[in-house]
Amino acid sequence: MYTSITEFIEEWNQEASSTQKILDALTDASLGQKVSSEDRTLGAIAWHIVSSTPGMLMEFGITVKETKDATTIPSSAREIAESFRSVSADTSDAVKQQWTDQSLSEMKNVFGMEMPKAATLSLLIKHIIHHRGQLTVLMRQAGLQVPGVYGPSREEWSQMGMEAPTI
Repeated sequence: MYTSITEFIEEWNQEASSTQKILDALTDASLGQKVSSEDRTLGAIAWHIVSSTPGMLMEFGITVKETKDATTIPSSAREIAESFRSVSADTSDAVKQQWTDQSLSEMKNVFGMEMPKAATLSLLIKHIIHHRGQLTVLMRQAGLQVPGVYGPSREEWSQMGMEAPTI
């Protein structure tokens, strides 16, 4: 759990940057990829990351501008990626401006659960990581190259002059 706003901002910036790399690699044609007829498309999951971040922040008591037309999934991968770039910056700015290190220990009822404000910020980061993982699977199914996040992706090993691990 975070003990300072700076700790959160550093981790947010790192995870948001990794998410941005994934979103920047999407194509318009890939947005319709889905696992099954009952599941979200790649575009819907990507847009969920963008549109739910301000909603979560507002649930936590942080004032941010809502995503314009949050219920309509853009058909442009670039629009989704650019929207996340803006949401990500807004998130950092809003947390820095509205909360303090001391306020992180205050309790907040979020989605029906009492938790310290610091835990809500952790929840926000885990949320984008969770959905980023879903995106990478759908990207593979759509034939896209997946950028490495916590290490090189399969394709990036060869770019480093090495063979990708088989296991």
